[in-house]
Amino acid sequence: MQPESGAQAHFRALESLYAEAPINRFFESSLEIPESGFARIHFAIDERHYHAGGAAHGTSYFKMLDDAAFYAANSLVTDRFLLTTAFNLLLTRPLKAGPVIAEGRWISGKRRVFVADARLIDADGEEAARGTGTFMRSRIPLADLPGYRMT
Repeated sequence: MQPESGAQAHFRALESLYAEAPINRFFESSLEIPESGFARIHFAIDERHYHAGGAAHGTSYFKMLDDAAFYAANSLVTDRFLLTTAFNLLLTRPLKAGPVIAEGRWISGKRRVFVADARLIDADGEEAARGTGTFMRSRIPLADLPGYRMT
């Protein structure tokens, strides 16, 4: 099998970067970037993520929405790591234990600031939350980050 090149290699390197991030030791999740400007995260909510009321705490919503939108935007940038500068959330349904999908889509921006949105889809196929974020190029080269491996 030949190594991937171009955009596909960048997408695989971002997926690797996601898998290597220390924060993801707390979340059973995997990232896929099937195309430029789109990212999907599969993850599972379990009772460890619950607040006192018996449903997923907002940190789970934020993390997955932010990550999906972030990677959708960073799929367009091959040289620098993006940083979240703002993120707005709308939580519409409580998440219980089970599989959840976060889908992120790039909306606008291609130079310095990027806008992307994301939504969470629960095990019943219902939207549980959505969010919109702005992301800015950092000074951090992707190539310098542990986990970002172009193969």
